[in-house]
Amino acid sequence: MKKAVCLISGGLDSCVTSFIAKSKGYQIYAISFDYGQIHKKELESTKKIVNLVGAKEHIIFIIDISKFGKSSLLKDSEINIEENKLSDIGKEIPSTYVPARNTIFLSIALSYAESIGADTIFIGANSVDFSGYPDCRPNYFKAFQSLVDIATKKTISGSKIRIETPLIDLSKSEIIKKGLELNAPIQYTWSCYKGNKNACGRCDSCLLRLKGFKDAGLKDPIKYDYYPD
Repeated sequence: MKKAVCLISGGLDSCVTSFIAKSKGYQIYAISFDYGQIHKKELESTKKIVNLVGAKEHIIFIIDISKFGKSSLLKDSEINIEENKLSDIGKEIPSTYVPARNTIFLSIALSYAESIGADTIFIGANSVDFSGYPDCRPNYFKAFQSLVDIATKKTISGSKIRIETPLIDLSKSEIIKKGLELNAPIQYTWSCYKGNKNACGRCDSCLLRLKGFKDAGLKDPIKYDYYPD
């Protein structure tokens, strides 16, 4: 069976992406990251997702970049998470941007993929309903693919390791519908930037998620402390 490395954060997009990989017949090797984020709610969600997608293996890498990364998503940060209007999201790179996060994650995923003989890396990046992070754009993944093609023994020997971003051009509502079509456990995902009992309903990630469910004509199965108009 062909193998794929899936980056699974516990959020909506990575969950749906892992089930897309499963639908394509891949044996899934899941990786997640404890990178010094302010809460572990997403990591709790990964365990349920990984189990239900039937991953062959799940590794949680611990890479604490909070000591040098300036981001409101990192522990001990003195930067506050913004609460923007939906119409303002994506106009500027927000404080929740974690410096070079996807480059770090994909580099480890590449090493893992070559080690286990996988030919595909799946990542749930999206450039439609997103916060404007530079490492979630199509040109970033095109450039990283160019690096992959010359960076490993496997690729210079003539084999391929492909970076797959199946959600890159989808709206959040399309992602939600795709997840439901594949029976992805959306009810176990966590998207909120804050780690409270319920999702906050005010951060960029909550606003985009709620908009996606509204546009899809569906109700989000998780609970919120606040529902925007």
